[in-house]
Order: sequence, then C-alpha cells, then structure tokens
Amino acid sequence: MSPRIPTVTLNNGVQMPVLGFGVYQVPADEAERVVTDALAAGYRHLDTAAAYENETGVGRAIATSGIPRDELFITTKLWIQDAGESTAAAAFDRSLDRLGLDHLDLYLVHQPYGDYHGSWRAMEALNREGRARAIGVSNFHPDRLVDLIDHHEITPAVNQVETHPFFQRGADQAVMRERGVQHESWGPLGQGRDDLFTHPVLTDLATAHGKSVAQVVLRWLLQREIVVIPKSSRPERMAENLDVVDFSLTPEEMTRVSALDTGASTAFDHRDPASVAFLGTVRFDT
Repeated sequence: MSPRIPTVTLNNGVQMPVLGFGVYQVPADEAERVVTDALAAGYRHLDTAAAYENETGVGRAIATSGIPRDELFITTKLWIQDAGESTAAAAFDRSLDRLGLDHLDLYLVHQPYGDYHGSWRAMEALNREGRARAIGVSNFHPDRLVDLIDHHEITPAVNQVETHPFFQRGADQAVMRERGVQHESWGPLGQGRDDLFTHPVLTDLATAHGKSVAQVVLRWLLQREIVVIPKSSRPERMAENLDVVDFSLTPEEMTRVSALDTGASTAFDHRDPASVAFLGTVRFDT
C-alpha cells in the first residue's frame, strides 16, 4: 500500500487504505485514463461496481500501471439483478474477468434489495476460498445490516453508505462500531450539492488551515474513522484530495461541522418505496 495513505484493519485482519478513489459516473471510455491518473497521483485503493459499467477500463489501467498487485486494494460491487446464491457467484466471476484480476480485496452487495441473503452465502464462500479477501455491503441501514449479521456466519467487513457533512449517519456509525463493521463513505463531498463548497462554516475552516473545502471535509470524515473514496477526473483535484494527512481539525472545529447535519440524503432515499421499486427495475450488462 502507498506509504502516503494510512490503513485501517478490517474485522478479518485485512488492511484497507482509509482514502481511495471512486469511479462512479466515470464513462467507460474515460475510465482507463482517469484511473491511470489516479494511480499516478498515488491512490492505491480503487472503488468500482458492475453497475458503473467501467470495470474493464479500471482493469486496463491497473494492468498497465506496473504497480504490484499486493500494493493495490480493489473493490467492486454486485448489482441487484444478480442477487441470489448462484447468480452472485457468476456475477463475481464476470467482474473479476473484466478487471483482469484473480482476486478482489473487497466485494460488496451494492443494494439491500432482492435476495441479498442468498448473495451473502455466495460471498461467504468466495471469502473462504480467498477469491474475495473481504466482503461487505453498501447502502444498508442499521436494521438490514443487523438482520444480515445475525443470520450468517461472516460479519460484513465494510458498509459503504452516503456520508458527508449534510448527512452524517451518526446513529448508523454507532451500530457499525458495535458490530465491528467499518464505515465507508460514498459521496463524501455531497456530490457538490446544497452549496457544500461555498458553505460559510466549511470555507472558514478551509481558510484557517490553508486548505480547500474538499480537504476539510475529507479530513473531518477521516477523523471520524470513516474511510473515504472521493472522485475527480482532474489530476490536480486528485492530488488535492490525497493531501489531507498533514493537518487536523480541533474538537471545536469537528463540532462546528457536526452541526451541519440535516439527517437527510442529498442523493437517493434508500427507504422511499418508489425509489426502491425503481432500483429493482434497473438492469445493466453485468
């Protein structure tokens, strides 16, 4: 792993870099270039998904990087249409083939819908075989997370959920800590919505530390012991998002950011019936 990026030890002993690079909404024809730039900037933790339809480009960038496989931490995810014990195992093989890898560092159930219990049984087998070094979930609220844990042998190593200053997931994180699940943030910068980059509290803290708002937000999340996977297609922003380990926010500054919580998603409500029904109809070439 890159010496620039600290790691966290997951519940099965696997080391995971606390700062990675996400490729959500990176077009397939741009993925190789974007990930090549990210690796050049120093990222060693990459997060993709079958549903992003860019695993092939991510795999090409990995193959041409010359970086030893054991220095990389690669995550991808299982989409709803492939939920179920037999279908999940086949979907894993397809993702692995597109990425050009012989194993994954982390494999996630992308959404808590469909037969995710069947998916989890398949993923437990993949984990025992060593083909997925760690397995976890994404977008699981505490009730579904606990249900999954209590009915299976392996506890998810990670739960990747939307987390940022406007949607802080404090109660969710408390359950994850109690159950030994690492909290990981997708959309750590709130996808730039609700004027996050110009919010007066965040801009004030950025000025005080000689940093950008993005760096302050990422630092705030890291100090909450949350893994982050920011995304950018611009090399200068990639480098900026990595440069967050040389300063700290004071307890008072942490509290100022904590006061910004609205308790609501700025992206997608995973408990809204219409939204759940919509996700169940989405199909990808996985």
